[in-house]
Amino acid sequence: MESDTYKTIKSSSEGIYKEKGSRFIAFAYAVSDQNEIKPIIDKLRKEHHEARHHCYAYMIGKERTMWRVNDDGEPSGTAGRPIIGQINSSGLTNILIVVIRYFGGTLLGVSGLINAYKTAAAQAINNAEIIELTLQEYYEITYPFISMNDVMKILKEENIGQSDQSFDLECCIKINFRSSAKEKNLNRLSRVEGLKYKYLETK
Repeated sequence: MESDTYKTIKSSSEGIYKEKGSRFIAFAYAVSDQNEIKPIIDKLRKEHHEARHHCYAYMIGKERTMWRVNDDGEPSGTAGRPIIGQINSSGLTNILIVVIRYFGGTLLGVSGLINAYKTAAAQAINNAEIIELTLQEYYEITYPFISMNDVMKILKEENIGQSDQSFDLECCIKINFRSSAKEKNLNRLSRVEGLKYKYLETK
């Protein structure tokens, strides 16, 4: 059976690396959507407007197929790729790492830059709490009030999460369960008289 778990960081963390007067400050963030990336980077650019470079890399999704690197003016391949390399070697996803460089006046060369961005990113990851999360499927179910007991029995027995409930002649609940239990749970629910379900999202 395919795994429905993934590793990410619990909350934001920082790391720092200094080399020949340059400071490389790394900020790691837990993210789950590409739309979260730009506001974070814009905020850091404002807070660190005197810094020369704001390089970053991110990885999103359990499949780890949605990613991007940005060298922000550093020689190609010397910043974003070393950062994503640290994300990959830690097996993480749903993470953004931004490394801000305050230039110290001395050029570090390609190998020096790669080492600096790699080390700063590694420090941020080392200082973070790494957690394992379970991929959840979210559905909306509707059913007649007379089927309430049947539905509640299944939700309790299968440990299915519930939110946004509305109970009337027609009842509606948002539910969530781990991805690996999808087939089993939907099969049980579909046997309840009058019940309909609608897929919402997976996250």
